[in-house]
Amino acid sequence: MSDHVKSMLAGIDRRQFVVATLASGAVAVRPRLGFAQGAEPYRIGVLLPSTGTGANYSERPIKGLPLVAAEINQRGGFLGKHPIELIFRDDQTKPDVGAREARSMILNDKVKTIIGSWSSAVAMAVQEIVHEYKVLLLAATSNSSKIVNENYTPYAFLLGPNSQMQSSATVVAVARMIKEKGWKNYVTIGLDYEWGRDAQKVFVSELGQVSPETRLMREFWAKLGETDFTSYITAIMAMKPDFVFGAIAGKDNETFLQQAKPAGFFQRVAYPGVFLPVTELMQQRKTLPRGIIGLGRAPFFALMEYPLTRKYIALYQAKFGKDDWPDDFACMYFDSLYALEQIVTRTGSIETEAVRKAMTGATIETCRGNLAFRDCNNQLDCPSYLGAVVDTPDYPFPIFDPKSLIVVQGRDCWTPKTCDEVRKIQKPRA
Repeated sequence: MSDHVKSMLAGIDRRQFVVATLASGAVAVRPRLGFAQGAEPYRIGVLLPSTGTGANYSERPIKGLPLVAAEINQRGGFLGKHPIELIFRDDQTKPDVGAREARSMILNDKVKTIIGSWSSAVAMAVQEIVHEYKVLLLAATSNSSKIVNENYTPYAFLLGPNSQMQSSATVVAVARMIKEKGWKNYVTIGLDYEWGRDAQKVFVSELGQVSPETRLMREFWAKLGETDFTSYITAIMAMKPDFVFGAIAGKDNETFLQQAKPAGFFQRVAYPGVFLPVTELMQQRKTLPRGIIGLGRAPFFALMEYPLTRKYIALYQAKFGKDDWPDDFACMYFDSLYALEQIVTRTGSIETEAVRKAMTGATIETCRGNLAFRDCNNQLDCPSYLGAVVDTPDYPFPIFDPKSLIVVQGRDCWTPKTCDEVRKIQKPRA
């Protein structure tokens, strides 16, 4: 991982940090600033894929986290005396690799918290490790609902809307369109792994409850890392559905959109609720179809009222220039680190059990406002954002139309609805 991460960290100020490759192959970002002699550093493992399907969603968190750590370290670190050290590891989007790297960071690098990963399957494997060693996991990209429900551990916290919440939010928007447009039939296409299956399942189930007359014609499943969606695109258009629900993310999402557009897919089939974080809006600014309904988790342009959003943008652009912006994932990773600081400050301790207990049910300041963790499963009560993709004079890339933006609050999408129901499906743990 070191070469890939070092290239992403190329803009980091070497006056503030030492970037070193450890014997294990991990990349460590350590502060140069002087701290009190004997002060215990607070080591945080960052577990993300630096290559492959999830790499485009990992770039800005990897580049930006050292900036947030530096800002905290300039104030002395946690509690003014514990400097933050970041340890980067590549999970290769493989659960076994993620679990191995998590264990290694805990045993060899002595991390107290792990932030990551992109893949929900990896995150669920890592949950077993953090529960065993009583280390915190802050999931800022991976968002299968199983992380906080069936596979729950009190040591894992989810900083973004989970897959069920986002599918439920999409149902809200699609149900409105069904009434407006008279849609009757649809198909789904998803990535055949944990997140894709979970997101599709919830969408189909909840749409069936609010619009039982709308018929699912067929499910399409593509492998993770698919490079040719032509056969899927052709088959879907031949079926002539009124709309398509997609559960595709990362590089696969970019590939699908780029192959679907020249085929005339978006002229013939409605595609509401496609996952379009700021990453995609920037990367596909020239090719992204205007007018499609996108779904986001923390789009900065919809969050400018919040002080932390403005702080993140200023911090990020001071280093990487006015042409680059923190995407949804960068914002959620920054939230993770600042949330950790907030809780440590409240408890007056960096000890894991004290921090875990204080974070459970806590309200934290985020780039999306002041939000609380649900105390029965550590799911942050955070919104989902949906809107039509449009050009504006404010940015050199498309955004969600502010006039039609739909914000669906997390608590309005809880699945299960009550904590009693949540506890019934959580697996017992020692």
